[in-house]
Amino acid sequence: MSKPSWLTIEFIIYVLKCLLGLVLCYFFYWLFPEYRFYWSIVSVLLVISPDDLDCKKLPIDRMKANITGSLVGLLLFIIHPPNLLMMSIGVVTTILICYRIQLGTATRSALAALIIVLVQQLNDHSLISAFERMVSVVLGCLVALFITYLFEYNHKWLKGR
Repeated sequence: MSKPSWLTIEFIIYVLKCLLGLVLCYFFYWLFPEYRFYWSIVSVLLVISPDDLDCKKLPIDRMKANITGSLVGLLLFIIHPPNLLMMSIGVVTTILICYRIQLGTATRSALAALIIVLVQQLNDHSLISAFERMVSVVLGCLVALFITYLFEYNHKWLKGR
């Protein structure tokens, strides 16, 4: 039997990156259950890149995008409790900022981060809660960036042997 054509070393590395990101972020979630670190799991999986074409640029762009979306959500929360109008303003503002700083397709990550910060506000109207979600999203980005560089370093090290 031959192996499936989709079962490549790139596929396996991507799965390993995602699993490592999941485990690391879940560790924070498990260690600090009173905080919303489950959003870091979503964030890390959004940021990790499945291919090596932009293996450093894409995670950095997605990290910038997640921070942008999170900050817009947090600022909107300070201005007014979330509702459809505030979410709409957030979507437009986030797209404009991402377009201005040329984040391209990473804008989708920014929009996800915006909604992560705002949606829960419908049930929980505390600034601390919004800030916790923003920190959680950024933590997921940092973990993804760490994993990206870790795998790149290991790849270079293995090639040098």
